[in-house]
Amino acid sequence: MAKIEAMDGVIGIIIGRSYGGKSLGKSQTTGSIRIQRPVSGGLKAVTQTEKGLQELFIRTEAGMEDQISEKVISLG
Repeated sequence: MAKIEAMDGVIGIIIGRSYGGKSLGKSQTTGSIRIQRPVSGGLKAVTQTEKGLQELFIRTEAGMEDQISEKVISLG
């Protein structure tokens, strides 16, 4: 998350609900992030933790959603 917070256009990350026992898939490791969709003010995302999934809201500057989404995806 520190790499995402350091990106140009990112204002901050808000941590949401946690879902124990859920997974992004067998090929995903702890720390993997998947962008779900753009929403007003930023991006909805989830990250894989050791115990399940954690919701994230990536707060962005207006108009930066697509660029930030691409950068997050490239972090792989």
